Amino acid sequence: MKADFDRAFELVIGHEGGLTLDGNDRGNWTGGNVGKGILRGTKYGISAMSYPAEDIANLTLDRAKDIYKRHYWDHLHCSDMPNSVAFSVFDAGVNCGVCNAAEWLQRLLGVTVDGKIGPMTLQALAQRSAPLVAAKFNAMRLEYHTNLPKWALYGKGWSRRIASNIQMLGD
Repeated sequence: MKADFDRAFELVIGHEGGLTLDGNDRGNWTGGNVGKGILRGTKYGISAMSYPAEDIANLTLDRAKDIYKRHYWDHLHCSDMPNSVAFSVFDAGVNCGVCNAAEWLQRLLGVTVDGKIGPMTLQALAQRSAPLVAAKFNAMRLEYHTNLPKWALYGKGWSRRIASNIQMLGD
């Protein structure tokens, strides 16, 4: 069964929300660090750090969906994955970066870790239980978050997001 981008997008947008201008969040700055560049914020999960030329305040949901499809879903080859894994990898790519998401999946599957999903990663995935891979993937993601310096500030929200994702698992 081919993974469903539209459904995954709905779920991820449910985590992301509207415009935020949190000056303590490096993602809200065009320079990628607190106080560096311009505080343009994040909207629909599209951050000034990742998209410094984007007009974040005026970003439309359709534009965000286009960015998500091209830069996250397609880049991670989520259409070639079972739904539970595709959603978990896609959400992690949006929240933590596509390279992190790809590397976690590769590490979990025991294939070469290069941060790029390709035929070997997808073949290894096809030989595993998708719900189990998705659950273990989310565990790796949670462990990653607990080691971030901003855990005390954002950890509760990250944990809720991952818990919500786990509750939606299944193919």
